[in-house]
Amino acid sequence: MRWGALAVAAALSAALGLGRPALLAGLGLGVVALARTVEPARLRPRRSVDILLVLIEVAVAVAAVVVTQGWVSPFVFSLAATGVVVGYGFGLIRAALAAAAIGGAVSLLSVLTASPATVEEALLGWSQVLLVYLVAGYARRIFGVEAERASAALTRVKSLTEANDLLFELYRVSQSLPVSLDLGDTVALVVGRVRELLQPDVVVVLLPDDGTTTWSAAIAEGARVRAPVPLDQLPPPLRIAAEQIDAHIEPEMAIATGLGLASRSGLYASLRARGHLVGLIAVEKRDTHALTRRDAELLEGVGEQAALAIDNARLFGRLRTVGADQERSRIARDLHDRVGQSLAYLAFELDRLVGKSDASPLQSELEGLRDDVRRAVTEVRETLYDLRTEVTEQVGLASVLNDFAQRVHYRSGLAVQVRVEGSARPPLTQEREMLRIAQEALTNVERHADASSVIVTLRICPEEAILEVVDDGQGFVRGDPGRLDSYGLVGMRERADAIGAALEIVSAPGLGTTIRCRVQQPKLEGTCP
Repeated sequence: MRWGALAVAAALSAALGLGRPALLAGLGLGVVALARTVEPARLRPRRSVDILLVLIEVAVAVAAVVVTQGWVSPFVFSLAATGVVVGYGFGLIRAALAAAAIGGAVSLLSVLTASPATVEEALLGWSQVLLVYLVAGYARRIFGVEAERASAALTRVKSLTEANDLLFELYRVSQSLPVSLDLGDTVALVVGRVRELLQPDVVVVLLPDDGTTTWSAAIAEGARVRAPVPLDQLPPPLRIAAEQIDAHIEPEMAIATGLGLASRSGLYASLRARGHLVGLIAVEKRDTHALTRRDAELLEGVGEQAALAIDNARLFGRLRTVGADQERSRIARDLHDRVGQSLAYLAFELDRLVGKSDASPLQSELEGLRDDVRRAVTEVRETLYDLRTEVTEQVGLASVLNDFAQRVHYRSGLAVQVRVEGSARPPLTQEREMLRIAQEALTNVERHADASSVIVTLRICPEEAILEVVDDGQGFVRGDPGRLDSYGLVGMRERADAIGAALEIVSAPGLGTTIRCRVQQPKLEGTCP
């Protein structure tokens, strides 16, 4: 527009014979046009230098018009060209004010330079300039609105695209969710999906230990996690994630502050199912700001489905425990009907053979075999009694514990004392699991603790029940894989978890062992000591 206006003005000046003033005006406007060609004006000037350049351009155009006959000057077209810059750069209102100021300046300077125009010429020229300035200012408003709409539409399309990608990824996750009810398989598949989606350097899944208040790593890739750890002793990002539903992002971490020694950014999410916390998942990378909000949304989507799968696996484990109790009773009946009767028959036959072989050289061997069979019969009877002993509506936990303690004392010589504090009775399901925990604990003491005495305390309060088994045996080191009763401890934890109880095991070499099971329950009638 500048070069076009300048060309028209040059042609008209030559035709009208304006001479030297037109030449000077053309040179000035040519310099401005050349400068703007090299460095175009900004669409919306904000810096002081940009505003100053616009003012200089307008001033040169005004001067060119004034020195070449004012409003009838052929350089009025160049003055109109500046309206595009002013209108687009400063908007409709400022363009109108600028046009008014320019019109006044041209009229006043024309009078001072002795080249005044008629009123009709001034109005015509001024209206042309004003029209260009207003059109440019209004065009800015229209194009600005359309640009904002286009930007909003592009943003919306981008968001929809990202949402579609996210939904597709979550769909793939849902298609590959574990159908197995094995907890280990479930966690392994969840970690595999997280690794595929986020390519982390570290991925850790923490689950609460059965029947305790501690947490352990079900899987830890790229990091070593100390276990078991109480929830309040986990790293701060994991504690934050445990308290909120949305994933927690750590965009920039100091070295050795994450689960991985070299991790510099992390993403942590809680796994929640059926309204409660079932696990925590941590994803870390070695670069800062490597994990985004979209990664968090992906992890949240995986976490929602993974939490349900993990909770289902745990529930299945509890149901399996209940099924094991029913299977225990069935096995007890089968042993009694078959193995027990067969062993009893063998014992009777051996008694008969020993009675007929007083002078036989095999008498001592037969007597030894008879004693072995009698011991086997006694052990089978004890096992059958333990298997079939059960808490019922009529027979409470305290009574069954006393009977079991007496049998342990009778067969092993171990001094067993049972203390019952409180008059209430927990729900039947809790009593049955606490009985099995006590039986397993006493059996461990009898077989492995090398103890002389054990105290069993059952404290039943209106809002909780506590079972405690304390022996004076040799104790053991926690986490020793060589423990002969390690499967017994696992079984106790599973039973405690089945009733929502916390199981605490305190032991040290030479200091005995304390097993404490604490279960919260609806407020019961009765008193608490």
